Order: sequence, then C-alpha cells, then structure tokens
Amino acid sequence: MKVGIIRCQQTEDMCPGNTDFKVAKEGKLAFAEIGPSEVIGFISCGGCPGKRAAIRAKLMVDRGAEVIVLASCITKGNPIGFPCPNRENMIASIRRLIGDDILILDYTH
Repeated sequence: MKVGIIRCQQTEDMCPGNTDFKVAKEGKLAFAEIGPSEVIGFISCGGCPGKRAAIRAKLMVDRGAEVIVLASCITKGNPIGFPCPNRENMIASIRRLIGDDILILDYTH
C-alpha cells in the first residue's frame, strides 16, 4: 500500500520519523492491518490547530496515497507525552475532504 503520513509540526525537530518509516516498510504495528507499505509522503499538520492537515492529506491522495496515517506524535503524544488536542477535528476535516474510500490510520507505532 502507498501511504501518506501526517506528523505533528511541534515535534518534527525532535523526531526524524525513522520508526514511522520502519514500521510502514515492515508492515508492523499500525500497518499490520494493511501490510508492508511505501511511504509516498511525510508532512506536518501545518501547526496548531492542524488546519492544514486536510488539504495536505488530499494532496497526498492526489499523488497516489491509498491510506492516510496520523503519526503517533499526534495521537499518542510521542515523544513529548502530549497528544494533540485537535486530533478529532483533524480527522473529521480530513475525512470530509478525502471521503470514506480512503483508510485513515490513527497512529504509526
């Protein structure tokens, strides 16, 4: 599967995304349900409150992403221990823009 990953802009200077790429490639953890995956896009939400996440998800879908994944920095708060308080609104906005045909995974590892 081809996936586009959206990460938290607040944590991008603390995490290079290595584990996200590794678990996607190996089809582990969040990717276990879809199998080994190719990351075709890795981009931030655009900063709080994540208003750019939906358009960025759409751009990745337009470029071939079959699945949109919210990185664990958004959903679990890795590595700072503070999950995004805008997560649900971000998911709803993405869903409205890309529709129901594209799977959204809500974490990576």
